[in-house]
Amino acid sequence: MVKHIILWTLKDTATKDAVKAGIKEGLEGLNGQIPGLLEIHVITKPLESSNCDVMLDATFENEAALLEYAHHPAHVAVADCRVRPYTASRTCMDYEV
Repeated sequence: MVKHIILWTLKDTATKDAVKAGIKEGLEGLNGQIPGLLEIHVITKPLESSNCDVMLDATFENEAALLEYAHHPAHVAVADCRVRPYTASRTCMDYEV
């Protein structure tokens, strides 16, 4: 299995809570739509000690499934509409479990 962890810092906006909710709804809505995607969770309420706004924690069958996810039209649509326009920075770590 492969874990895919993303940490985002969002741009400052008056609608940051709505942006977080949209990211969570969009990405978690991919569950069951993409072959090889086993689990997907989005955390939008970090503790005060955190230095990012949103975390994606996804599990894939293997690295090939992760690569398919990256280019899958449903994922690209969510990323292009609900994530990328609001993101100031992004950090990613993928690893085998």
